[in-house]
Amino acid sequence: MKTGIIRYSAGNIYSVAMALERVGVSYLVSDDPVVLHTCDRLIFPGVGEAASALKDLESKGLTEFIKCYERPFLGICLGMQLLCRNTEENNAGGLEIFSPKVRKFPGNLKTPHMGWNTLHNMNSVLFQKIPEGSDVYFVHSYYAELSGETSSRCFYGKDFSASLEKNNFFGVQFHPEKSGETGSKIIQNFLERT
Repeated sequence: MKTGIIRYSAGNIYSVAMALERVGVSYLVSDDPVVLHTCDRLIFPGVGEAASALKDLESKGLTEFIKCYERPFLGICLGMQLLCRNTEENNAGGLEIFSPKVRKFPGNLKTPHMGWNTLHNMNSVLFQKIPEGSDVYFVHSYYAELSGETSSRCFYGKDFSASLEKNNFFGVQFHPEKSGETGSKIIQNFLERT
């Protein structure tokens, strides 16, 4: 099985690549839709600003490619947010795979929401054999609203979608690659979705 990591201007490729190496999975990194189409599953990492990331994806022909991808697909942090309907970050449109809007945390909360926090209502194949109430590592100033696609929640001033799931698409707001053994198990669970 071939695992691909999507390269673009906001991709935090190194930490995801190291996480895959820790679980013994080989991978390729590419921004070419033709090459990525040969992969059995894709990881879409992200750290940065939404509007410029979307512009970069569009320039590489990746937006339509992602929308049409039919095998397991995992968006991480900004990667998950870009899969949503739109975002308040510079009023950017999203890829509309997931229905929630992405909103900025209220001004009374310290941002970014950074550090370990607890997952609740975990309902996804990503969380198989992971106990309810496990902690994972977050770094973000924007969040996806709760929706019917929410597969886990977290609380920071309010409940928000810690993960989303729809068909072959999975998204996690947290960083599994920085979340210790729990994160490694989440990555392994995703890699088994073939």
